[in-house]
Amino acid sequence: MGRILTTKDVEPAVKGGSVYAAGGGGWADHGRMLGYAAVNVGKPELVSVEELADEDWVATAAAIGAPASTTPWEMQGIDYIKAAQLLQDALGEKLAGLIVGQNGKSSTLNGWLPSAVLGTKVVDAVGDIRAHPTGDMGAIGMASSPEQMIQTAVGGNRAENRYIELVVKGATAKISPVLRTAADQSGGFIASCRNPLRASYVKANAALGGISMALALGEAIIAAEKKGGSAVIDAIVKTTNGAILTEGKVTKKAVVYTNEAFDVGTVTVGSGDKATVLHVMNEYMAVEDAGGNRIATFPDVITTLSPEGEPLSVGQLQEGMTIFVLHVPKTVIPLSSSVRDPAVYPVVEKALGISIADYALA
Repeated sequence: MGRILTTKDVEPAVKGGSVYAAGGGGWADHGRMLGYAAVNVGKPELVSVEELADEDWVATAAAIGAPASTTPWEMQGIDYIKAAQLLQDALGEKLAGLIVGQNGKSSTLNGWLPSAVLGTKVVDAVGDIRAHPTGDMGAIGMASSPEQMIQTAVGGNRAENRYIELVVKGATAKISPVLRTAADQSGGFIASCRNPLRASYVKANAALGGISMALALGEAIIAAEKKGGSAVIDAIVKTTNGAILTEGKVTKKAVVYTNEAFDVGTVTVGSGDKATVLHVMNEYMAVEDAGGNRIATFPDVITTLSPEGEPLSVGQLQEGMTIFVLHVPKTVIPLSSSVRDPAVYPVVEKALGISIADYALA
């Protein structure tokens, strides 16, 4: 049976989602805004994909852009609703449910508000357990498909006349960059709804249980908070089946915003032969030790935590801060077909100048 999401679920979704945000994944305050708006305006219902009929339409609710807060973005709750409405209109049939492309500080909650208003279900499945830089990485295997898809985007900085509404049809790989360009034009971040697919396809290709994993992690974090930072970090490690790779001071941060709406670069933790380098493309995509040996790679979960156990996005990191680096190997998380799709890696490898696919597809 599904569960009605209430005010009690908002904070766990934000806090658990923040760990799986892997250094990106939106903003906690934006997530809270979406979550509280949803549970106050209606009764969003979380259901497993098994509760839908095979033929039901399920689309992906997402936000697209670069989350390091360097741009004049503006996204309102209504934008997520409008994006879903535009997709439903273009499809000509009702959407039964929404999944999200990834977990994150706000992205775990991206489907709640449209569901509360439009009556679609919040499907307990994600395009990727963790956050990632490109829409294709959450496209559950559609990135290399020639099949015509529909994608919509809505939002923008109203004061700067950057508000955009967009409906695009075409092969996923060709239309995803159009939405990314729209994100850049709108002020750096935009709400989207995309890729309507049958529930039977979602069942076979999404990372199932991704929303309830984030909720359970958030509940564990909240339960540990009164015992202090180290208890929170312990709870995160235990609940995710992860480990702390390293702890130390941020000695160098070299991350830049690109006109493709990505934040790209590296963060170095520690120095000398104890140094660890985190490769960033919006999120943490790989970790190397001082000798250049790879110790973690997408789709592993890689997250930076403060000593208080707060997940820190790339944008929050500053040189001199002490951080912990959490690593959850891909072997202990459900993987979607998007992260096993070779088509999603070339753009990321080109931006980062390192290999990701060798590990991700192994």
